[in-house]
Amino acid sequence: MNAALLAASTAPSPLWYATRAGGTVALVLLTATVALGIAVGGRHAPRTVARFEVSALHRNLAFLTLVFLALHIVTAVLDTFVHLGWWITLVPFTANYRTLWLGLGTVALDLLLAVALTSATSGIRLRLGQRRWKAVHWLAYASWPIAVFHAAGTGTDTRDTLQLALYLICLGAVVLAVWWRLFRAGPGHAVARWTAGLATLAVPLALVGFLHVGPLAPGWSHRALAPAVTTTAAHATTEGVTR
Repeated sequence: MNAALLAASTAPSPLWYATRAGGTVALVLLTATVALGIAVGGRHAPRTVARFEVSALHRNLAFLTLVFLALHIVTAVLDTFVHLGWWITLVPFTANYRTLWLGLGTVALDLLLAVALTSATSGIRLRLGQRRWKAVHWLAYASWPIAVFHAAGTGTDTRDTLQLALYLICLGAVVLAVWWRLFRAGPGHAVARWTAGLATLAVPLALVGFLHVGPLAPGWSHRALAPAVTTTAAHATTEGVTR
């Protein structure tokens, strides 16, 4: 009876499911935003598509990413399983639960917020100047691999086949977008283009290696926890079983 009650008390709550769903959808939307920006941005955008249509789609995808990211964050903080606290949403590596992996999520969020705030109005863009604004805008691309590793390291469903397939699809979409952009760049700078094309494989290879020694390896859930949380959780579990 006590074991059954303990299992029920540690079962995922509706907020947990909302957190995972919001985070997964946010990652898919961020991937779509990044892939679209890479594939059809710059001077080599397809002439069959109007630039304002691409910009509108890109902007709407980015907005939806932030919406589902907000759902992901709010439900994670409200879930009482680990008592995260609101400060970890802006200050990286301050959580006492999976500190590194939650910290990566906070870094990705901060980068996306920097892009969103500098893109909110044309006045801000004019004050920054086109060159500085583009430099900040590139932070959105930097946030994507960080978000991927955050999802893989934090997600308790990373072992699921469908979740792994989703990660592979996201990786493939961005890699193909980069290769398409390099292909449409035309002749010239062959060495630089080949280097950039091969460099895009670094993220998929790093993720596959990480999955092999991390989330897919036995005991990852225990090793990913901060020491203080691990000790507390083990003590609580032992105490619950003895009762």
